[in-house]
Amino acid sequence: MKNPGARLRLAAGSLMLCLRAVAAPAGAPPPRPVHVLLVTIDTLRADHLGTYGYGRIETPNIDRLAERGVLFTNAHCAAPVCNPSRTALLTGWSPAHTGIYDNEQYWRPALPDAVTIPQYFRRNGYYVAGAGKVFHHVAGFNPPDQWDRFQLQVFDDPWYRRPAWYPWVKKEPAPRGHPFNGLPDFPGEFDWGVLDKSEAEYGDQRAVDFGAEFLAQKRDQPFFLAIGLWHPHIPLFAPQSYYDLYPPERVRLPETPSDDLDDLPAQARKFAAARRQEYDRILKEGKWREVVRAYLASISFADAMVGRLLSALEASAHARDTIIVFWSDNGWHLGEKQHWHKSTLWQRSTHVPLIVWAPGMREPGRGRPQPVNLLDVYPTLIELCGLPRRKDLDGTSLAPLLRDPGSKRNPTVTTYGNGNHSVRDERWRYTRYADGGEELYDCAADPNEWRNLAGEPAHDRIKQELGRWLPKTSAPPKPVRADYDFDFATHRYQLKKPNPGS
Repeated sequence: MKNPGARLRLAAGSLMLCLRAVAAPAGAPPPRPVHVLLVTIDTLRADHLGTYGYGRIETPNIDRLAERGVLFTNAHCAAPVCNPSRTALLTGWSPAHTGIYDNEQYWRPALPDAVTIPQYFRRNGYYVAGAGKVFHHVAGFNPPDQWDRFQLQVFDDPWYRRPAWYPWVKKEPAPRGHPFNGLPDFPGEFDWGVLDKSEAEYGDQRAVDFGAEFLAQKRDQPFFLAIGLWHPHIPLFAPQSYYDLYPPERVRLPETPSDDLDDLPAQARKFAAARRQEYDRILKEGKWREVVRAYLASISFADAMVGRLLSALEASAHARDTIIVFWSDNGWHLGEKQHWHKSTLWQRSTHVPLIVWAPGMREPGRGRPQPVNLLDVYPTLIELCGLPRRKDLDGTSLAPLLRDPGSKRNPTVTTYGNGNHSVRDERWRYTRYADGGEELYDCAADPNEWRNLAGEPAHDRIKQELGRWLPKTSAPPKPVRADYDFDFATHRYQLKKPNPGS
């Protein structure tokens, strides 16, 4: 079948039949033990999925999972960067709690008492396995004692991966045609295009192959399986067939008012200006439509991988009693706020897809608009699987929302850097920076967050109400990787002694 769109829809149809067949009666308790399939995609903004109303994207597998499961339409990451977001979800502790605010901070030596989701399930009798990008992808962030079995990330750009950061990757020379985006001297990882290799050779397919092999095996022990897909994180490499889904003339560029930054406080402008040279060059070189197309192609490629993984679950003996949790670690700017990448406290960075399928849920296919956070995944899995509760987690179980779509929820918080926090409820976003700068948006009337209302006295009460949910304290930032001597073979971290002359 040469048409990837048809192939995607066929896989989605199989998934729909699978999940319809295994749906439990409303309110029925889940069987024990319950397996878990945790599926993560990297850097996927929620508004670029069909199930969120984006009509110019081919994501039938994720869309059908949302139809048969519960889609949390107002889900947000704990931090809009890979490492702190994943650390928060997997430890159950917020960045303000841990002091893990950015990608350069090892979580393991900084949080020696943390018991992650994989560890907790292992301690409670589960066989725990994974593949791909689950924790942050650099050496030192995925300790081997988390897993019974794990397949490390297979990169599509091994020529870029420096040995000190990725010691398991065999360094290769850059292939002919590199950089594929036609931009010499552009940041090395921020590339896009089509590689001269088969779809089966892509790293995400290797992770899915691991998952499919795992699911095909007979298992007497309950399992927790985490599969981390790289796409649509940069580099945006995908097979040509996925690019063909998006003819350039049909690619829609985001609206970017020229005065969009005029009403922002100083720290917000600093966040927007980060890596501004990439934004400027993409526009100067006429590459904007091209890179947006690459992002869309990478999303559809990831969707196909999700479909194959879920088809493997359908074909297995575990389909009836396996909870599925699908999520992305953060969003992504495509030029909005004159910014590429993530690392901001606006909707484009914080809003993430989150879908849960579990036996016994009520009203599948009905979106839940209440504000939720990726921090909520840990206590949710504990409750759904009947494991001993943990009172020290920062999130709140989503199980009540799975049972009752009308359940009430408190506002949720995203943190970027020490002391910078953004609060979301069902209508409003209120952001307060460490220097006191503020933003307030009516997201119902202004979904693009173009009009900052924080300076208008008429909205002081809204700011006060949302401000109650801001963290009262923020942990000081933990040491960065450069502060450690790290040995990959033993996974030992040793803080370097301070230089007396420094």
